[in-house]
Amino acid sequence: MELPSATVDELTEDVVLLDVREDHEWEAGHAVGALHIPMGEVPSRFGELPTGADVVVVCHVGGRSARVAHWLLEQGYPCRNLSGGMLAYAAAGRELASENGQPPRVD
Repeated sequence: MELPSATVDELTEDVVLLDVREDHEWEAGHAVGALHIPMGEVPSRFGELPTGADVVVVCHVGGRSARVAHWLLEQGYPCRNLSGGMLAYAAAGRELASENGQPPRVD
């Protein structure tokens, strides 16, 4: 199966970013407005995913998100994988937030 992907430049205001990184990665820095469900919790929290939305799955570089996107597609849930992950997102100067009181960072 060909995995649909998106680049940071293709992200529009209506895209829902599904961040599948671990809690400590999310807390350090994440996309403003993203939905956080760590990779290992996606199957049990599948019902929390929005329906009818343009969902792009993201992780640090793209490996974990590719596996999650592939699994979601197998379940019949349309989504895409973000090429380059949060590293590409941050490098493009997109807005980040943190949950730990420190300046947001992705590294």
